[in-house]
Amino acid sequence: MSVRGATPAVRAVFLVGFMGAGKTSVGRALGQQLNWPFEDLDERIQTREKRTIEQIFRESGETEFRRAEHAALREVLSELGPVPRVVALGGGAFVQPDNAVLLEQAEVAMVFLDAPVEELFRRCQLEPLERPLRRNQEQFRKLYEARRPHYMAAALRIETGGKEVAAIAAEVASSLSLR
Repeated sequence: MSVRGATPAVRAVFLVGFMGAGKTSVGRALGQQLNWPFEDLDERIQTREKRTIEQIFRESGETEFRRAEHAALREVLSELGPVPRVVALGGGAFVQPDNAVLLEQAEVAMVFLDAPVEELFRRCQLEPLERPLRRNQEQFRKLYEARRPHYMAAALRIETGGKEVAAIAAEVASSLSLR
């Protein structure tokens, strides 16, 4: 774990990171540990668009998906209020400059969940879910390396490699002084 700069006031925790980092699993566990609502931004997008992420990519392309993602993120941020929440972002959401600006302006806690790229790839291979940007291991590595500097802008980085989900969630809560 490493902390960069001051952690923002915690009215929401947004989890960022690459495919397979554990954003949804850790987000659910963190929400349960803190008794805060949890939301996965990709699930909101699918509900809003009435299509799966895979269908949006296949039928409309990545540009349309990113538009829908930005609109969903804007909506989530507009709903922040007195009840804090945990939100998992898709792997590419925080990399998009417009989304990064929205999140910075919202002054929410941004937590980068990271693991060795080989472990991330292995985790993704075990999922039944089809990931539009999951390719062969070399393409996967290149995409990870391109996105990682963006993820590093998060105030907090938590290493998830070889750890249990509940322990990662507890580490996030402790690092943000949420206990």
